[in-house]
Amino acid sequence: MVYVYLADGFEEIEALTVVDILRRADITVQTVSMMRDLFVTGAHDIPIIADMLFEDITHEHCRMMILPGGGPGSQRLLKHEGLRTALIECAEAGGKLAAICAAPMVLAHAGLLDGKAATIYDGMQDELPKASYTKQNVVIDGNIITSRGPGTAMQFAIKLVDILAGEGTAAHVASALIYEF
Repeated sequence: MVYVYLADGFEEIEALTVVDILRRADITVQTVSMMRDLFVTGAHDIPIIADMLFEDITHEHCRMMILPGGGPGSQRLLKHEGLRTALIECAEAGGKLAAICAAPMVLAHAGLLDGKAATIYDGMQDELPKASYTKQNVVIDGNIITSRGPGTAMQFAIKLVDILAGEGTAAHVASALIYEF
C-alpha cells in the first residue's frame, strides 16, 4: 500500500498531483487524515475528504509513505509522534519514504536523512542539518525521495511512478499527460 498523509495546511498541488498521477498508473494509494476526522483543509482552503484516518492504518505492508509539504501541514506532521514512529518502522522494513517542499524536515527530525542527499523548499536548508543538501528538483538516496516544492510536484509524482511501477509505466503516464519524462 502507498499512503499520502494529510494534515490541515498541506500543500494541495503537492498532495493531489501525487495521488492523481499514482492512480493514473494503477498504483493503489490512499490518503490519510492526520486530523480527528476525514476532512482536511489545505493551505489554500481547499477541503479534502481523506480515505482513512491515521489511527485506522496498519503500516505492516506499506510500500511507500508520502508527505506533502505546506508550512502548517508539515509542522503538524512533524509534531505527530505516531507518524514519526511509522516512518522509522517503514524505513527499517525496507519501505520507501517520499517528501516534498517543507516535509523533508519531518524525515530529517526523525533521523532518516542523516548522511543522505536530500532537497527541501528553498530557504529551509537549515532543517536538514545532517543531510547533504542539493538544489535538484528531485533527489533519490536509497529508499528516500525528496523534492523542492509545488513547481516540482509533477516531476516528483512521475518519479514516484517510475520507482513503484517502472520506467515504462512512468513514460506512458507522462506521455498521456503531455509531460516530458
